[in-house]
This record gives sequence, structure tokens and C-alpha cells, in this order.
Amino acid sequence: MSDQTEKIPIALVVNGRRHLATVEPRRSLVDFLRHDLGLVGTHVGCEHGVCGACTVMLNGRTVRSCLLFAAQADGEEVLTIEGLGTDEALHPLQQAFQRHHALQCGFCTPGMILAALELLRDNPDPTDEEIRAGLGGNLCMCTGYVNIVRAVRAAARGEKVK
Repeated sequence: MSDQTEKIPIALVVNGRRHLATVEPRRSLVDFLRHDLGLVGTHVGCEHGVCGACTVMLNGRTVRSCLLFAAQADGEEVLTIEGLGTDEALHPLQQAFQRHHALQCGFCTPGMILAALELLRDNPDPTDEEIRAGLGGNLCMCTGYVNIVRAVRAAARGEKVK
């Protein structure tokens, strides 16, 4: 019988930077990002994968980091909100969220922006309905999605999303 607290080595690239670490097998990816790497932009919400606050990109696709073990990301590439833009040079989606007051309380914002990034990569010119459907897995508890949809639409129309 194996020791469940025995740590295992992992190597992954987060926001373009390679990290080597040892983690407990049950350490969630979101806890690894927040507590081990100090990347607190990824939020812990429901811890059931329902709210989307913990959304990050794993090899270019959005995932719920509360539902993955850090060990499952071994050898993979992770993008968090911190890797999208900088304080000096925000990503066009971050600029659009700021300009259209879509930040609201900010708790869901990182997950919303990463979900919007994936949406616009897959569909560069979505309708409002397609934007709402694309972001439907991320919950906003503030005022709904009016400003968020407006920001995503603005990013799709006027700003190049990479």
C-alpha cells in the first residue's frame, strides 16, 4: 500500500515559465497555482467545477483547475490570467473588460476572460447569443452578463485576440 502523502515530482510550464516542484498526489491545480506559485489571479469558487472562477488554460483549452490535480498537469502548459497581459500592456480582452466596466467585483473576471479568449479563438465574430453561450459555464453573481458580453463583442470587433 502506498503512502498517500508521499510527494511526487512534476514539471510544467506556467505562463511561459518552467516550474519544477514536488506535490502531494491530491494537490489541486488551483491550490498549486495559488499557494505554491503565488498566482492568486485564479480564484477558488465552488470547488465543484460549476462556477468557473478557477478557469485556466491547459495546452490552450480552458479547464477547471479545481477539478484537476497538479500532477495531471505534469509535462503540460498552463496559462493563468497573470500570463495573459501585464500591468503595462494589458491583453485586448483585459482592456475591453476595463473599458466596458465588465470587471464588476472581479471575482469571476479571470475565468471570464480566459473563457472569452477561448471563445474568440474558436469563433472570432460571435453574436451576443454565442457570447452568452460561450461564457455560460462561468457564473457572474454581480449584475449578469451585459457588460461582459459588451466587452467580448468589442474585443471581437475592434481588437485582435491572439
